[in-house]
Amino acid sequence: MELTINGEGYSFELEDNGMPLLWVLRDILDLTGTKYSCGIGQCGACTVHVDGLTARSCITSASSLEGKKITTIEGAHSIVILSALQENWVAIDVPQCGYCQSGQLMSAAALLSKNPSPSEKEIRDGMRGNLCRCGTYTRILEAIKKTAEDLSS
Repeated sequence: MELTINGEGYSFELEDNGMPLLWVLRDILDLTGTKYSCGIGQCGACTVHVDGLTARSCITSASSLEGKKITTIEGAHSIVILSALQENWVAIDVPQCGYCQSGQLMSAAALLSKNPSPSEKEIRDGMRGNLCRCGTYTRILEAIKKTAEDLSS
């Protein structure tokens, strides 16, 4: 199997073709920014981009992604929106424990790529499915709104 992750090509021989992308990222490539949490695609901690769209890597088979462009939080520097989000994330002091943050950022970047000027409702809807146990939702919303404003000016 051959995958393109963060702009680099990787070749693998996997015994189990159903292996989730998350295990390839974390266990084989040591790209540990993408987090394991629920294991059923409900919390968003494992969110990556596949051809620019969000995907839950804990339930996405790695073998289904040949020929697609996969971007993880480690590849964030290649996504202008994601870099701007990270700056506002820090400025607004979004993270507490930080565990969900890579998934939150990846989802927010996909949202702003699709809709550069979302309303508050569109942000809330777009971020649904990304859980934060620390409850920093208000700051996450503020950081996304600020990033949208920054990028539009």
